[in-house]
Amino acid sequence: MKKIMTSAVFAASFLVSLSAVAAGNAESGKLLTEKYNCASCHGKDFNSPIDPSYPKLAGQHQDYLQHALVAYRRGNDGMNGRTNAIMSGQAKALTDKDIQDIAAYLHGLPGSLVLEK
Repeated sequence: MKKIMTSAVFAASFLVSLSAVAAGNAESGKLLTEKYNCASCHGKDFNSPIDPSYPKLAGQHQDYLQHALVAYRRGNDGMNGRTNAIMSGQAKALTDKDIQDIAAYLHGLPGSLVLEK
């Protein structure tokens, strides 16, 4: 019984620490969006892209942003990658932590996305 409790405590601690890492660091994300000049296409507020076909990023769901950046990083590898040449080129240099940080920053910005009920 003691062994089971120890394992359960360890597992819970691991999950808590994992969720903290997955949360990302918004301040680092802000610096990364400046470094990669994301606003040049997605707008200075990340809510007014220069082309209507470019997505609004401000306020977007964090997990969606992470998934999209990972898919762009994969590119056309046949594994659910995205093939936009500009975004794939930008995302290739990003680490998993960079992606988490960027997603945390963009998610925290006020946006005009409309969520359906």
